[in-house]
Amino acid sequence: MAEFCFVTGLSGAGRSTAAAALEDMGWFVIDNLPASLIAKVAELVGQPGSETEKVALVMGRDGSERPAEIIPILSALRAGRHRVRLLFLDAPDDVLIRRFEGTRRRHPLAAQGVEASVSDERQRLEVLRTVADVVVDTGDLNSNQLRQRILELFGDDEGRGAMQISVTSFGYKFGLPLDVDLVFDCRFLPNPYWDEELRPLSGQDSAVRDFVLSQDAASDFLDRVGALLEFLIPAYEKEGKSYLTVALGCTGGRHRSVALSEALSARLVASGLRVNSFHRDIDR
Repeated sequence: MAEFCFVTGLSGAGRSTAAAALEDMGWFVIDNLPASLIAKVAELVGQPGSETEKVALVMGRDGSERPAEIIPILSALRAGRHRVRLLFLDAPDDVLIRRFEGTRRRHPLAAQGVEASVSDERQRLEVLRTVADVVVDTGDLNSNQLRQRILELFGDDEGRGAMQISVTSFGYKFGLPLDVDLVFDCRFLPNPYWDEELRPLSGQDSAVRDFVLSQDAASDFLDRVGALLEFLIPAYEKEGKSYLTVALGCTGGRHRSVALSEALSARLVASGLRVNSFHRDIDR
């Protein structure tokens, strides 16, 4: 059984970086393969003696992506007992426009102008975003951070559970993350920011962590969220969901949400789940 990762998303959202990261991890990366040839690649990879076990297919780099062709292919590969995952890379429109203007690259649909092209491409690819196994918002990520996210999501997971969970902290003042399934608001807790000694620290420092987690409300919050996830994760797995992203937010994304995200991740790991943590706004 081979493993396939379809890499798609908005132009300018980081497909090249994601492809390079997958290649560095040993995936065989194919760029802009016509949809009509994907079944042939699967046939060759599935033959006895094939040494290619992981194939990443980067779709739509030339703007020719046709969702109506790709979705049936995903179903056919899964029916053939291959492991198939669809990665969708996204970013806010203004970020994509700035990236194209900053690099002076031509958008694949640039006959309409960059802004109109981004809008048209987003509308056309929405159906793929809806069925994606994992969506990564790259709007606030640099290339190194995106590579790390790809490593966490698609690195070697042999022998581990099916569900992969990402626990993300963020700051509401910088906007809600686009790529999360569940969001919890941590602003009900006292803010360490107002303590001058704690302000320059983060939720990864012991002083802030102790300040946040020593509160009864924090313990109660973690117990309740943990119980909810204990109920939801088996149900998600039963429905075939491979990834779950849980986001915890506070005002700036540096203190409360970071400390609680780390504590929640530790609880989930202790229960035998696959978990990675990501702190979107910790360095803002």
